[in-house]
Amino acid sequence: MPRIVTYNVHRCVGNDRRLDVGRVAAVLAELNPDIVALQELDVGRRRTGHADQAHEIARRLEMTHHFHAALQVEEERYGDAILTRYPERLVKVGPLPGHPRMPRLEPRGALWVEVEIDGRPVQIINTHLGLVPREQQIQAAHLAGSAWLGHADCAWPAILLGDFNATASSIVYRTLTSRLEPARRLARRKQPTSTFPSPLPVLRIDHLFVSPGIEVHEVSAPFDPLTRVASDHLPLVMDFDLA
Repeated sequence: MPRIVTYNVHRCVGNDRRLDVGRVAAVLAELNPDIVALQELDVGRRRTGHADQAHEIARRLEMTHHFHAALQVEEERYGDAILTRYPERLVKVGPLPGHPRMPRLEPRGALWVEVEIDGRPVQIINTHLGLVPREQQIQAAHLAGSAWLGHADCAWPAILLGDFNATASSIVYRTLTSRLEPARRLARRKQPTSTFPSPLPVLRIDHLFVSPGIEVHEVSAPFDPLTRVASDHLPLVMDFDLA
């Protein structure tokens, strides 16, 4: 049964303020996923020792990966990645629109990879939305539109996942569930799925949305001594089959 994980890794700096790429990789290794969507990765940044965090985590998990820099200043990059054990191809990366009246907000982006599961193509889109509600709404509408979920190449089955910085009561959530189903609602087994803040998770702001053709078995947010400290978010895990 395939397993996919979305995880905001907070540039691999834990709640103990310790930078530890290996610890984040250990969290993921324990979960044994087939596909991983990561947010808040540093690549070549001075603040995290110039490491390529996307490459290092993928190397430790023996996965291929694609990284997209939502923010780049000279050689320093910051953004999101998709890692997988499956045959894959990069379809698209790109920025998400910001708030027109707040141009200094942190840039955001999305990353789309097609993976092949049992000979069938599955579209995986990873994203990390902004913090301002109106900004989030603009970005969610863009993802739901013709550039991403409505794109001619985005044939079902598809999974949209990431850190949306928005709860199930938000306009963002309603916008995206007009196109896809929330995986949590479809899960056969109900588990806790709050992911933030990791020491005492009370908010569901990391989400998985699925198209027809994805049969969801279980969605969970593993809560243990390692996940509580490795990042400020818990990982969100989905076990599924292709219908």
